[in-house]
Amino acid sequence: MEGLVDTLMNTTPTSPEDLRARLLDLLTAEGTLTSDRVETAMREVPRHEFVPAASLEEAYADQAVITKRGSDGAALSCASMPSVVAMMLQQLDVRPGQRILEIGAGTGYNAALLAHLTGKEGQVTTVDIDPEVTAAAEKALEATGYGCVHVTTRGGVLGDSEHAPYDRLILTVGAWDLPPAWWDQLAVGGRLVVPLRWRGQTRSVAFVREADSLRSDDVELCGFVPMVGQDGEHDGAIDEGGHVTLYWDTDQPIDPAALREALNQPRAETWSGVTVGPYDSFDGVWLRLTAAEPDTCRIAADATAVETGLCTPAIPVRSPALAEGDSLAYFAVRRLKQEVDGRRSELGAYGHGPAGQQLADRLCDQIRAWDTDRAAQPVITAHRAHTPDDRLPSGRIIDKTSTRLVVAFR
Repeated sequence: MEGLVDTLMNTTPTSPEDLRARLLDLLTAEGTLTSDRVETAMREVPRHEFVPAASLEEAYADQAVITKRGSDGAALSCASMPSVVAMMLQQLDVRPGQRILEIGAGTGYNAALLAHLTGKEGQVTTVDIDPEVTAAAEKALEATGYGCVHVTTRGGVLGDSEHAPYDRLILTVGAWDLPPAWWDQLAVGGRLVVPLRWRGQTRSVAFVREADSLRSDDVELCGFVPMVGQDGEHDGAIDEGGHVTLYWDTDQPIDPAALREALNQPRAETWSGVTVGPYDSFDGVWLRLTAAEPDTCRIAADATAVETGLCTPAIPVRSPALAEGDSLAYFAVRRLKQEVDGRRSELGAYGHGPAGQQLADRLCDQIRAWDTDRAAQPVITAHRAHTPDDRLPSGRIIDKTSTRLVVAFR
């Protein structure tokens, strides 16, 4: 398989068709693209027509293409990585003749793929809050023969009741909550695929709509531009220089002011005994933490914090942490010196504050739990906000504005 990938990477096609074929051959060879129907759609829909400002090489690389930025340079709209597009369409499992709602029109490319998958007997509606985005998407859809897609400008939290109920609902923007309109417009038995954010990390969750809840059957790592208008995540610096920031959810009693002196206190450390190679993913540790520890949040350290040793998370810009009162611990990694080639590292945690050692120990407990089955996925159920505790399944409850999530490893 590695030889096949190398061969594909070393070819030099120049036409859009050849570039598209090479990309999809690579995604298939890597095991990312597994659905014949999704593969056919991606081979027939010309991605470069939806990102005209990008070069052909950029259009057919496995990378996101930013199509609109804010005044601060932040991405406001983009075409997602083709591998992520494929993954989410496979989660959605579109069938011919279905009615589909897409939240986040983007370039229109994903809506075109959805229209291809549902066919002439189906209906695709895509909505976006930005009129510039919807105008460009509608133009590209018309130009590529997918003018059947209904494009409308409105806040994504409202959905589109005009064409409901939907058999499938997909978001191509990051969501912190699941507003009532999505529940009301998705038919029982339908599927919702959403890049859902909780405890500082985002996962593409494929939910099946049940009578009074949503239940996951697939959870994958992803990252998306956040939806406008969902403000359930807070952030605050925990050092005087503003070099280290915590991100936490509105249901968590985290106070950055109480942590202002924590990093100045002696550092405790715990090492789990769990090791990883240079290409091993360890993002599942964070997912484990969200199901076990109510104080799980995200920590981000800038270059100054890392260079001075003030704070050195495993991934400086985004690592899980536990914050409790005036103490915290965060996920860390160290290279094993005894490895001759230096290619294995050990996972652990650094703690600060009066309870820093205990928090570091608890974080390492979840590293070890993850190590027992690194591929394990939690079951995530979503319930409307008014659902009482005694009607929820067992697991870690995470309260949002419109939704109560329960995350559990069975």
